Order: sequence, then structure tokens, then C-alpha cells
Amino acid sequence: MTLRRRISRAVAVLAGLLMAGALVQAPAAPAYAAPGGSGPYPADYETSWRLRDHTIYRPTNVPDGVKLPILAWGNGACRADGTWFENILKEFASHGFLVIANGSPGGRGSTDADMLTEAIDWAIDENDRLFSDLRGKIDTGSIAVAGQSCGGLEAYEVSASDPRVDTTMIFNSGMLDDANNDQLANLHAPIAYIVGGPTDIAYENAMDDWNRIPSALPAFMGNLDVGHFGTFSEPNGGEFGRVGSAWLKWRLKGDTTAGALFTGPNCGLCNTDWTLQRRNL
Repeated sequence: MTLRRRISRAVAVLAGLLMAGALVQAPAAPAYAAPGGSGPYPADYETSWRLRDHTIYRPTNVPDGVKLPILAWGNGACRADGTWFENILKEFASHGFLVIANGSPGGRGSTDADMLTEAIDWAIDENDRLFSDLRGKIDTGSIAVAGQSCGGLEAYEVSASDPRVDTTMIFNSGMLDDANNDQLANLHAPIAYIVGGPTDIAYENAMDDWNRIPSALPAFMGNLDVGHFGTFSEPNGGEFGRVGSAWLKWRLKGDTTAGALFTGPNCGLCNTDWTLQRRNL
């Protein structure tokens, strides 16, 4: 790992601790309504010896002709527990996505941005690997990175440096200072911020980032007054799961019905409990 990566990892871990308060302040225990998510393809998670230290969420059955775009996910507090955000990640996968979270199921320790890149590389290789269950079923040309709190900082780093990324989702996160202005300036893909409102400890940082990302970038800022841990512990990830799934379907699958949640003067999130800002949508 390069010195720059070591520094970045140290900053990301510190950011996660500051934003989450402490590692022990995890989201509430999951409350499952539909264990496989609300989408058309019930989803679960698994592991692979070919991708150690990650958790893979996917539809349990991938119908013929369905290709799964890739979502690489970074956990809050840079925590290496790939099932910490199980509710929302199953929800994403149930809408026809291959979701790969940093960390093994129930894992310990910390993560870094390199692990998101490893997840993307694995998925692209898996699509071509002989005897892979996912051979030919992954849309390797449609890739998202996302994360909560410290995981959002990991997503920033990969999105700014990897041209393969087609969209980014930042949950409850933002740069702590101006030290990484180059990352914001180098963002090239449409970006969505999903934030917990003024009571979210990351709120001010997220809003500051909003004012510093490239002005030509298609961008969405949605605030729901639920605080730093959002709605992750609710069935299917609650509102964060619903809105995040719609963004992914729009940006990676071209689903204009899902996109209507974000676009136009009468958008699906307009005149609701969400507070919105939008650019170039």
C-alpha cells in the first residue's frame, strides 16, 4: 500500500470514528420485513474465497437475460463487517444489482478504499470466469461506488480516481476539511448525497462538499431529518433504501420511472419530508 493510501486510510478511519461517534454506536439491530428486499429478485449474501474480506449480495436466482450492474459499498466507521448494513444492501441487490460490501460477514477491523477497487475488479473477472455462477450475468460497464460515513470517504476516493465508475452515492458523509479538494474536483460521474438532515453529524460537511463539487456534474442532495444513522435499520433500509435503489436503477439501468423521483418540478420526492437540491438533472 502506498504512503498516500496509508494516509488516506488513516484519515478515513478517523473520519468514521468522528462521524459515527464511536465504533460501538452501531445502527439498531435489523428489523426484517422482507429478508430478500422489496425488489423483483429476492436477494441474499454469500462469500467467496476469491474475494476475501468482502460480503457479496446478489439475487438468489438471476433470470436469463438479466445482467447485474455492480455496486461496491463502504461501511460506516470503515468497519470491516460486511453485514452491518445488511438491510439496505439486500434491498439494492433485490432490484437486480451485484452489491459487494467491504468486510466479511460479522467481520472486525477496518477497511480502506482499495477494497472497493478490489470488489470491482473481482466482479469484472467473475463475469468472464469459466464455471462462475455469475458468468455472463454481470453488467461490467455499469458500476457504482457508495458508502456511509467513513465509507462515503472511501467511495469519494475511488470515484475520483477510477474512470470505470458511472455513479456515486454518499450517505451521511462529507470531507472533514479542504485537504482532499482534489478528490472533489476530480469527480466525473453523477453523484447523489443522501443525508440525515441538520441533526446528522455529517450534515455540514456534506453541504460544504455540495458547494465544492464540479458545477457541471449531475448531482442530487437529499436530506431527511433522521440523523446520522439514517433509516438503515428499518426494513429494506427504509427511505434511504427506497431512494438509493431508485437512483441506482435510473443511473445504471436507465429506468426513467425511477428517475422521475429526482427530476422535474413535480418530482416524486418534491413536496415531501425530503429537502432537496439538484443540479443538471
